[in-house]
Amino acid sequence: MSDFNGLGMHLGNLSRLSSAQTRSISAENPDGSRAGGARATAGEGAARELGQGWKVRPCIELPGESVVTLADIDGPGAIQHVWITVTPTAWRRLVLRCYWDGEENPSVEVPLGDFFCHGWGEFAQINSVPVAVNPTGGFNSYWEMPFRGHARITVENLDPEPVRGFFYQITYALTEVEQDRAYFHAQWRRSDPLPHGEVHTLLSGVRGQGHYVGTYIAWESHHDGWWGEGELKFYLDGDEEFPTICGTGTEDYFGGAWAFEHPKGAYGAFSTPYLGMPQVLVPDGFMRTQQRFGLYRWHVQDPIRFTGDLRVTIQALGFKSSLRGQARFRPLEDDIASTAFWYQTEPHAPFPALPERDLLEP
Repeated sequence: MSDFNGLGMHLGNLSRLSSAQTRSISAENPDGSRAGGARATAGEGAARELGQGWKVRPCIELPGESVVTLADIDGPGAIQHVWITVTPTAWRRLVLRCYWDGEENPSVEVPLGDFFCHGWGEFAQINSVPVAVNPTGGFNSYWEMPFRGHARITVENLDPEPVRGFFYQITYALTEVEQDRAYFHAQWRRSDPLPHGEVHTLLSGVRGQGHYVGTYIAWESHHDGWWGEGELKFYLDGDEEFPTICGTGTEDYFGGAWAFEHPKGAYGAFSTPYLGMPQVLVPDGFMRTQQRFGLYRWHVQDPIRFTGDLRVTIQALGFKSSLRGQARFRPLEDDIASTAFWYQTEPHAPFPALPERDLLEP
């Protein structure tokens, strides 16, 4: 038998045999045990006339102000796919957390919608490699999440009211994990509004070796005009005042150009395997205040590697009125909610505390 552990899957190794064991956790098999699915007997609602083996328990309820464990897995192994759907009104009221190998502080702590590139509570089709979102709110993650001893995934309902109809499925491989596979991390931060003349920090305080693999931003412009001139900067391995990696503008970092204008006088939404702006909410017309955008950039083919520490920032920058026909940059006070995705060795530094429920709301 091959010694291939079944991780790092792609079309080139899809035909290889492996001794890895596939398991999947859902409301119909809450612990992912072998032959543990479809055992529920008490059907309600549409399933009230069905018996064991039928669609009796496809979802769960999340009680108000509670933490529910979705997955509790003994390793070694790796999460390979996560699918979740729930009403859009809950996307910023639910917090997804992942804990690896018995750690006290989570390695993933992100509002559910933002983890799946949906920070605004409205659906947009996403056709990327690690994250796919399909009609009408089918959240899919293909980020590989290795663990060696244990994995625990929870969801917290911050609202006092229960959330009914929470559907989920978490598929994973039980297999050996090589020493050079790092742990998956994701962190959410928000500046609302960003103080004038300051930068939004996506990530800071990261210590250890790893690589940065993705950015999602839910951006709301508080000014008329163009908002995306700000540069994104990566401070690596001891960088202080000046970064090693400095981009040339917000729309450039997310793979677009010239204010994403297409056709003329309108924003052109797009979604591609590694970058996109799938969400454009412009209630008052092109380049008017209260514009809202969802943007993602995956560093799958170009991970940003660090060996000791990492800090990531972005500017909010637009234009002042022209002076003698010459444009002038203007720092903006926008609402920027970012999710940073990266892999690193453990232990990791504890994350900044999430704001209270009302300050998470779009």
